[in-house]
Amino acid sequence: MRMPRHVAIILDGNGRWARAKGMPRNYGHVQGAKTVETICEEAYRMGIQYLTVYAFSTENWNRPRDEVDALMKLLRGYMKTCLKTAEKNRMCVRVLGEKSRLDADIRSRIAELEEATKSNDGLHFQIAINYGGRDEIVRAARRMAEAVAEGRLRPEEITQDTVGGYLDTAGIPEPDLLIRTCNEQRISNFLLWQLAYTEFYFTPVLWPDFTKEELIKAVEAYNHRDRKFGGLKER
Repeated sequence: MRMPRHVAIILDGNGRWARAKGMPRNYGHVQGAKTVETICEEAYRMGIQYLTVYAFSTENWNRPRDEVDALMKLLRGYMKTCLKTAEKNRMCVRVLGEKSRLDADIRSRIAELEEATKSNDGLHFQIAINYGGRDEIVRAARRMAEAVAEGRLRPEEITQDTVGGYLDTAGIPEPDLLIRTCNEQRISNFLLWQLAYTEFYFTPVLWPDFTKEELIKAVEAYNHRDRKFGGLKER
């Protein structure tokens, strides 16, 4: 198979998976985090170079307070786990999104993780936390406006490449394939600029049940782009 260089995934269905098992939503998030670890390893073994996951959106702050608190607790633990995984697999980790709203200890762990893994030559793994595509573009526009006001950038010099260089994903190739689980068929404010030419794959599988075999199915669909797979019917 022709392997996509960069795969982006919207991790959907943790809560539904837990509810179907009679468990609280937070149990689904814990299992979903374990699935992320598995897919990171499998993606790299398959030859995928970049993997970006949508972990926590700017809109997720509107969820019930106890669920947000549980997600932040899970994130704290995941930063430690991810550091160990990155050391073992030489994974380069980068966090996308507006970090200022996160607690200081989480920001510190993110900085430690990024610094410790920046020279690793394995899978390039991006985690979108407190991320929104519109927010990213607004922040990029503000930084460009500041550069123009300070004389570091001239308006006529602004190109698509210039804009890309101000985004959170600067230096990262645009995704070749976007996967969304749980059969939702929308992008939910994820990588709005970067997904302009990306192939979309929708699957009814809930994220905690997403396996290497499901990843292979998505890549197979990417290799047969004359047909629609996942949440859409074949022509």
